[in-house]
Amino acid sequence: MALPPSGTTDEAFMREVDEEYRRDQAMQIFRRYGQLIVGAVVVALIALAGWLYWQHHSQSQAGKQGEGYDSAMRLVEQNQTDKAIPALDKIATDSGEGYAAMARISQGNLLLQKNDIKGAAAKFAEVANSTKYEQPFRDLALVRQTVAEYDTLKPQVVIDRLKGLTNPNSPWLGSAGELVAAAYLKAGNKAEAGRLYGQIAQGGDKVPESIRQRAVQLAGVLGVDAIDQSKETKAK
Repeated sequence: MALPPSGTTDEAFMREVDEEYRRDQAMQIFRRYGQLIVGAVVVALIALAGWLYWQHHSQSQAGKQGEGYDSAMRLVEQNQTDKAIPALDKIATDSGEGYAAMARISQGNLLLQKNDIKGAAAKFAEVANSTKYEQPFRDLALVRQTVAEYDTLKPQVVIDRLKGLTNPNSPWLGSAGELVAAAYLKAGNKAEAGRLYGQIAQGGDKVPESIRQRAVQLAGVLGVDAIDQSKETKAK
């Protein structure tokens, strides 16, 4: 280990060592959990997509659009991707906005499974960038687009794209928040990464427990005293 430079106090030197140790810890944890983070985001988004679909379905009259979407989803469940994609394309073209949005997002998910990153991102972007779709569908598509493109995006692009979805009242705090916090960490902005991990850790029922647990750990490594308030409340 190198000696401290002349004129540096022991206390200042130890602060530098502690800072370097925390940085190394943070990067080791992020590398260890990187795939889990993306996986958890995908699981959470699939669950939310189902909820959005059923909410829209319950508010709509039964008809050919719903039947067509159900048929396409059965093809997906049967792994008949080659038939499901054109079926979803027809729904996206001929159906109302709700079914059209979910059809495009479902197409993107299928293309992502086939490792067609560019094609999947284009489907998600088509929904995310269109004002004709309701905001929940656009937000879902934006997060899915970012997940698809994450490895090719600069950290600041991820931050600028999703930062609006990371406020404490956002239903996207967990999924979008993890992506943005990871981008802050990748960019070397530990202060903002720690702050956001702390915010996620205190997200309560809006954030899945697995995401909260990771956020608590990462926030602590980054020097933020994050408390999972939802667990404390249940314990009382």
